[in-house]
Amino acid sequence: MIFDRLKRFSIVLEGAERDSPAAFSPGQAVSGRVVLELAAAARLGALRLRAMGAARVHWTESRSAGSSTAYTQSYSDQVEFLSHRDTLLAPPDNGEATVLQAGRHEFPFTFQLPETLVTSFEGKHGSVRYWVKAKLHRPWATVKKAKKEFTVIEPIDINTPTLLAPQAGAKEKLARAWYCNRGQVSVTAKIDRKGYTPGEVIPIFAEIDNCTSRAVVPKAAIIQTQTFVARGTRKQKRSVVTSITGDSIPAGKREVWHGRALKIPPVGPSILQCRILQVEYSLKVCVDIPGTSKLLLELPLVIGTIPLHPFGSRTSSVSSQYSVNLDWLSTIPEQPEAPPEYSAVVSSPEAEQGLAPPCRSELGDILEGPFFAYIQEFRFRPPPLYSEVDPNPPVGTIRPRCMTC
Repeated sequence: MIFDRLKRFSIVLEGAERDSPAAFSPGQAVSGRVVLELAAAARLGALRLRAMGAARVHWTESRSAGSSTAYTQSYSDQVEFLSHRDTLLAPPDNGEATVLQAGRHEFPFTFQLPETLVTSFEGKHGSVRYWVKAKLHRPWATVKKAKKEFTVIEPIDINTPTLLAPQAGAKEKLARAWYCNRGQVSVTAKIDRKGYTPGEVIPIFAEIDNCTSRAVVPKAAIIQTQTFVARGTRKQKRSVVTSITGDSIPAGKREVWHGRALKIPPVGPSILQCRILQVEYSLKVCVDIPGTSKLLLELPLVIGTIPLHPFGSRTSSVSSQYSVNLDWLSTIPEQPEAPPEYSAVVSSPEAEQGLAPPCRSELGDILEGPFFAYIQEFRFRPPPLYSEVDPNPPVGTIRPRCMTC
């Protein structure tokens, strides 16, 4: 029987390491081989190969239709990105099986990835996966299968005008307790650009004014939002990637962050171009106000894969100009302290509201306040205009005038 003769049936991809899958970019050629080891001569039918890539989402929701009747609603959808078929070993024209001798046999293959693909992703209610599957057909026996997954990384270059643009916003909240006005808390924040890569440090410039009668605590966090879409319904999952906590601000005082550092841990890049699955990031600056809900300000972020060029932006910080490897593909190292839950940063009433950053019309004259005058000093000033004529020539080069002429 071939069950006793087949010692190994597997797929090997070029560039794959032992404990991690191979990584490819859209438009790149994927090469590998199907390895077949036989302990003795065996009769085989056909060996076929198929490469697949798709995004899938699925979740269920329980609904009550009365006091004792309940049902479960299921939501699912799928988008296919890659489909390639190939025959590595075809049966002879006479219809008989092919006889392979004992030993190791390799069947190489190669195929081209499409120019547009979505980054591989694993989420709670959906995923984006790519794999290669081989099927070995044998006379009078079940089909033998082998599967190998690989990773696709969609390049996101943060050296673009949109992702290099500074992000800023302002928000205020009136603290109330038992219908009593306890004063107002306002926050204004700015970051130097929208696009970052894992491992970079985000310098946060912020002003927090505490005009209440109680102390408040400012916080900043990077939030990941996973959005799954199926049958016109959206399902979201938010989690805190990393966070920092500032010092307590006494009543009637102001706190200023002069580029407070927040490092981005190894995380997957943003996914923005998939119809049924998106992964978005944002920087949230919030203020814990005792006795009332949090004051929350959100600035959009895009996590890319191509780091900032050293001369990509005149307003970029020095700490964010180093090259960054895609460490998020490997196992995430242990963190000294796990990030808090999303509910610890955003209260439930605010989480139900829209997470879009405030519009300029809603801010009124806040953008014209003293904070934006304060942050201008952190921008690099342009160099002086070039002139071929030196307006202040050295004294030694000037010829003394003859008094007798």
